[in-house]
Order: sequence, then structure tokens, then C-alpha cells
Amino acid sequence: MKQTAVDWMFSRLWETSKDKFTWNSILQEAKQREKMQIESAHRHGASDFILHRYKMEQYYNETYGKDG
Repeated sequence: MKQTAVDWMFSRLWETSKDKFTWNSILQEAKQREKMQIESAHRHGASDFILHRYKMEQYYNETYGKDG
């Protein structure tokens, strides 16, 4: 199972000394990880949408013809 940015941050904070500078550094890295996860999900969703739209148009054209 893929680790979320929040899970990663929690485990890092749990294992790290308790100074604010280190915690802030970990928080910034976690935000970057979260951004990358969101971008990845968006790319995956966009490619699925494009594929679905192509299949839908192909089905329509095969069933009803291009001019409907």
C-alpha cells in the first residue's frame, strides 16, 4: 500500500528530535510529497477521461454512425 504524505510526515516526526526547525523542514517536504501525489492522481484521471471519451465516441459512431 502506498504511503500518504501525511503518514510519511507522522512517522518522520515521531522518529525525529523535537526542534521546530527540523519539524518545519519535514512539514515542507510532506507538502511537496502531497503536491506530487495530487499531480499524479490528476494525470491518471485525465488519461482515464480521454480514454473513456474516445471509447464513448467510438461506440456512438459504430452504433449510430458519425452523423447520428
